Amino acid sequence: MSIPAIRQEIDNSRKSGALKTIIIPPCPELLARLQQTMAQAQPDLNEVARIAASDVAMSATLLRMANSPVHISDGMPCTTVGQAMTRIGLKETTAIMTGFLLKNAIPVNSPHLARFWERSAKRAAAMAFVARQLPGISVDLAHTYGLFCHIGMPVLLQCVRGYGSTMVEASARVDRSYIATENANHRTDHAVAGALLARAWNMAPELMAGIRLHHDLLSLGDKMVEPEVHTLVAAGLIAEHLMRLHEGLPEDADWAAYAPSALEWLSVSLADVEQWDDLLRPILDDL
Repeated sequence: MSIPAIRQEIDNSRKSGALKTIIIPPCPELLARLQQTMAQAQPDLNEVARIAASDVAMSATLLRMANSPVHISDGMPCTTVGQAMTRIGLKETTAIMTGFLLKNAIPVNSPHLARFWERSAKRAAAMAFVARQLPGISVDLAHTYGLFCHIGMPVLLQCVRGYGSTMVEASARVDRSYIATENANHRTDHAVAGALLARAWNMAPELMAGIRLHHDLLSLGDKMVEPEVHTLVAAGLIAEHLMRLHEGLPEDADWAAYAPSALEWLSVSLADVEQWDDLLRPILDDL
């Protein structure tokens, strides 16, 4: 499915299909402003600072990160947003702000999604790390993909009756995939719902398509799908695997079935992934 085909699928389902009743929260105004600013060829650093300073909690989050052992080297703490931005850099500043605004726009207060935002942050960090190892993939886009990849789950949990029970069932079943159970019970799944949110929030089209296809791994390498989307999905599979290794979890079904396809698309070996695991662990330890 190409980006235009996915966009058409979502629009059609939104009008008369299973997505018609899905409630998408509005994109936070500050996130929209941040996206517009960062879309410029030369982003206005003062505007980014104004956006950050307009929310006390977000400012505190930036300062806490800038003053963490990972970044502080001269022993002098940052006391202003501007100092924090200078220390951690524009890209990491934007990533932190995006995660903060997304978390506050879609609160998760359910035992079915325990540690959802913690794991989203880890997935985003793993995606950014993998992107730095590969040519031709935007670290910013990869990080955002990591944050948004499973965003359809809390969206569905908030507005689809019985979805919590479906999550329990989908996790337990071994005869079919997670999204197959979602579709059997609700005629849609978290990949489609996540893509809908990305479309509604005017996120990058590659991000929308990557979210839509992140469990449709048979599509890896298909000529109808844009190469940038393949790269996001393949990198996402590796990032998820690395995150599970860090957490001491067994490999999931997607990795077992589609790792060879992802590695081939990215021209990466299992030895590379093992090396990345060693390098990524300290980064994830600090989250």
